[in-house]
Amino acid sequence: MKMMKLVYPMTLALAVTLAATGCRNHRPYGVTPIPNGQGGLVNNLGPGGTMGGNQPGGGQQADINSFDNMVPDRAALAAYTIHFAFDSSVIRHSEEANLQSVASALKSDPSTKLTIEGNCDERGTEEYNRALGDRRALAAREALAKLGVDPARIRTMSYGKDKPVDPGHNESAWSQNRRDDFVLLHPKTGA
Repeated sequence: MKMMKLVYPMTLALAVTLAATGCRNHRPYGVTPIPNGQGGLVNNLGPGGTMGGNQPGGGQQADINSFDNMVPDRAALAAYTIHFAFDSSVIRHSEEANLQSVASALKSDPSTKLTIEGNCDERGTEEYNRALGDRRALAAREALAKLGVDPARIRTMSYGKDKPVDPGHNESAWSQNRRDDFVLLHPKTGA
């Protein structure tokens, strides 16, 4: 009888432990599928955590230093911010026109580059929101690549919940904060 009193709590503790540490099927961090006809992947970060080198499926990837001599223009593409559903990095059909406009702007001036800033609402841990913001930015990068923009001209970053556009604590504010901002980068004159 005493043995049974010990077995049940231990079995319950084992079940809870297994459920809490179960396996999850996640995509590798920092990897975005980029269309190339071969189904390859382009890693946002190269060896040593920097952009650069040949990447499977994406050809030559831009060196992160190639973005240093660029002047950010936040206003140029501010009207084309895209928004996401709660806990999602899937681009809504209603946002495709904005992505098409961003792609057109990049195609019209080959000297420009782009930074995509992924953002989240205030709910969730900092780590979770950073990862979700990264997935959102990478989803937009992938969509722009499908529209014919060279992914080597695009860098992504995540601000998580650090840069809300609406400081409110309700669904209206949260829906505005779940977004990707597009920052057009122009070469410095004389650079």
